[in-house]
Amino acid sequence: MSTKKRILFIATEMSPYLELTEFAEIINKLAIKSNDSGLEVRCIMPRFGVINERRHRLHEVVRLSGINVSVDNDDHPLQIKVASLPNARLQVYFLENEDFFKRKQIFHDDNEDWFEDNGLRTVFFCKGALETVRKFGWPPDVIHCSGWMSGLIPAYIKTAYKREPVFGTVK
Repeated sequence: MSTKKRILFIATEMSPYLELTEFAEIINKLAIKSNDSGLEVRCIMPRFGVINERRHRLHEVVRLSGINVSVDNDDHPLQIKVASLPNARLQVYFLENEDFFKRKQIFHDDNEDWFEDNGLRTVFFCKGALETVRKFGWPPDVIHCSGWMSGLIPAYIKTAYKREPVFGTVK
């Protein structure tokens, strides 16, 4: 008996929730196609303040509550919400934190000035995604990182999370 391969998509954007570039639609289609091909798929992305919770039917995942993420020697609470991708049997998990993601802009203010804490937000998102996977107890075979905010994931897996069994065989 063969087990399904597990693929985790960690993305900054994904259609229909956040469409900053055309890549949001590509991630959507890639996740759906992977799921339809028999892979076990999960998706994680930030819950930016522009993502409408009511329209996309996000709800809190109580069993995953209670995670704190350490960033720059401070602990920040991580709230995890989930929604089902429209027209697909696929769940998308949203990482939420009031300090990092609640604002109504994504990466820069109304004057097009980049937020000074984008680096800290990136660290929070990457660590939060990996902590979420640990809490799932769901070892992925492949992690597909999309968008610059997910760029630290491979480095964390090879360093800070290298002894975590859930990431033992991940590619």
